[in-house]
Parts: sequence; structure tokens; C-alpha cells
Amino acid sequence: MNLPTEIFGEVIVVHTPEELGSEQAGEFESFIATLERGNVVLDLDNTEMLDSVGLTCLLEAQEKLRNEDGDIKIATTNATNHKILEITRLDRQLEVFESVLDAVKSFQ
Repeated sequence: MNLPTEIFGEVIVVHTPEELGSEQAGEFESFIATLERGNVVLDLDNTEMLDSVGLTCLLEAQEKLRNEDGDIKIATTNATNHKILEITRLDRQLEVFESVLDAVKSFQ
């Protein structure tokens, strides 16, 4: 899996795929593990399908990065993804921001 990324100092922004579910989870986790920075912002704006396996994948990636003194933050203006994070209460475990820039700034 090769996803578009942007670097802002010590933070890397990853633009997630259209689908983040059971078929993509393994490759996604492997991709996150190869990143050169420990502070990651996941831009979920283009993700159309996010299922329970994808959500679990986000939490596992967060746990791995935190063990290495990093973290994951979520950026999305996608109302459906906001609702999914809210209903599953993952918005309490993952910091969610309205914009990529707000998420990047939160690391400073």
C-alpha cells in the first residue's frame, strides 16, 4: 500500500484510502509502521468506507506509535466518519480535528 503523505516538521500527514476495512487493514498497518515520523495525522476525508476492522486498525496503530513516543490524530470534515467515531466512542480515544492543519498544530 502506498498512500499520499505530506510532511510538516516532525509530523507526517497520511491521506487514508477510500476503503479502510478488513481487506486493507494489514497493508495499512504495515504502511504506518514504515513511516519516518512518530507523530501522524490521518486525513480521513476521502475514506468512504470505514468498518470495525478499520477502526481497530486505527487504535492498534495509535498504540504502536505511543509505545515509540509518537501518536496518531485524526482530521476529517466527512460527517459520516465523524458520526462513526462518535457512535463507537473512538472520538474519546483518538483526538479528532476538523482540519489537517489543526491536527498538525496540536502536536506542537
